[in-house]
Amino acid sequence: MLASLWVLALIILFLILTSAFFSSAETALTAASDARMRQLASKGNGRAAIVEELRADRDGLIGSILIGNNAVNVLGSALATSVAISLFGEGGLVWATIAMTVLLVVFAEVMPKTYAFAYADKYALQIAPAVRWVVRALSPLSLGMRLLASQLIRPATDDENHREEELRGLIELQGVNGNAEDRERNAMLSSILDLNALSVDQIMTHRGTVSMVNADDNIDDIHRNVLNSPHTRHPVYSGKPDNIIGVLHVKDLLRALDDAEAGGAKPAGPNLIQNISSDAYFIPETTLLFDQLQAFRSRREHFAVVVDEYGDFRGIVTLEDILEEIVGDIDDEHDILLAGLTAQADGSWVVDGNVTIRDLNRALGWSLPDEDASTLAGLVLYESRTIPSPGQEFRFHDIRFRIVKREGNRLTTLRLWAS
Repeated sequence: MLASLWVLALIILFLILTSAFFSSAETALTAASDARMRQLASKGNGRAAIVEELRADRDGLIGSILIGNNAVNVLGSALATSVAISLFGEGGLVWATIAMTVLLVVFAEVMPKTYAFAYADKYALQIAPAVRWVVRALSPLSLGMRLLASQLIRPATDDENHREEELRGLIELQGVNGNAEDRERNAMLSSILDLNALSVDQIMTHRGTVSMVNADDNIDDIHRNVLNSPHTRHPVYSGKPDNIIGVLHVKDLLRALDDAEAGGAKPAGPNLIQNISSDAYFIPETTLLFDQLQAFRSRREHFAVVVDEYGDFRGIVTLEDILEEIVGDIDDEHDILLAGLTAQADGSWVVDGNVTIRDLNRALGWSLPDEDASTLAGLVLYESRTIPSPGQEFRFHDIRFRIVKREGNRLTTLRLWAS
């Protein structure tokens, strides 16, 4: 009698250890680093390859582990109940329940899972071969259970919005305790996701600040204006600015002038400009930045003319504008802080009305909304619901606005104070 009780006790102990193995295996194999396992497997580590194989079928892995874990727990509890009843009679049922609950929770759940989580990569590599044999042995039963569950429970569909939210959450979690470099990297990753939510009219250079070339002007005036501009590409119009007929590159102009000078002929303005200008690439203002980035790559273009639904010229957008949405401002030797923005001695700013809100936010670190208006003047008109006169003041979004100059119905100059 005593010998049989000892045998049962050893079997129960073995079952508790087996339960601990299953619990720790589940935690380690799900918590191990995907990146590290992939790297080790690519270097020829066989155990890492087994981990990747097991995790490729997560449902089968978890199902087999749960079946094995529950089987040993039930069997161990049954044996413990039998031993307790033989020792204490009917009251042994209560003692067996209490004892097995404590043993299973502490030694088969909490402790092994805590250890496995703390050393997930190392432990997953150690137990991977053994777990693979268990999964293979229990796979028929696991498959049957999964088929039954799939008939009773319809799996939730993982739509694109959920995946994007999860990815944004992971990016934010990575930057919680990171240094400045980590935060900058995470901001870039978030900006990439934003490309599908922003349209070109939100980042374009507004028509009021675009450096343009009138094909009807004197060639010397065109030459002078192009050289004085910090830009290499200029939209070319004829008659009125909405009539865009091409895009002039400064190199093409200089090359044509040099060839004409070498030939001893004086170039004719309109004909020369139209001949050397490339065709304009027109895009609608509603184009998403991600789509436009792909279009720039496929067309091998760097420059696009933005038009509205009526075909009127709205502004320009460049490949650099889109890249700056990802990596931040890309400054070169010709860039200034922001054209149309002037600091004042009292801490205020004098700003041209056609300055875009996104550029202003970037330059000053503000967060003015740009959903309903793309320029500063447009924001004031939208918020005030009127066409204000010079001298009028408003306060929106913790910023004080004073109208400095108005031409017709267009707000040309404003003065801003941050609260």
